[in-house]
Amino acid sequence: MKILLSINPEYVEKIFSGEKKIEYRRSIFKNKKVKTVVIYSTSPIKKVVGEFTIEKIVKDAPVKLWNLSPEFSGISKDKFYKYFKDKKEGYAIIIGKVKKYDNYKLLDELSIKSAPQSFVYIP
Repeated sequence: MKILLSINPEYVEKIFSGEKKIEYRRSIFKNKKVKTVVIYSTSPIKKVVGEFTIEKIVKDAPVKLWNLSPEFSGISKDKFYKYFKDKKEGYAIIIGKVKKYDNYKLLDELSIKSAPQSFVYIP
């Protein structure tokens, strides 16, 4: 099973380069069968550009998530803590195998009408 995540182009490039090996989220999907994340690169790209497998998902306090591997967070400590402000726990999706598509796709090619705020399951 796959989900589509909206990710800022700055972080998408860091995922593709291997600089970012953890995708942080304040909330996450409930279905445990999800094994792949399809990447929607937000404005100005606005296309589905690749995917990655999920190695594992860690649920914990933000300070513990940051300490997992700050050198592969792909985000500054300041931005990380601003993102998790007022959250007692969050999620770290540990990125497995990454695949960049040769031909980017539009959302409607996946039968999706608009970019998700958080995530959407892919049929």
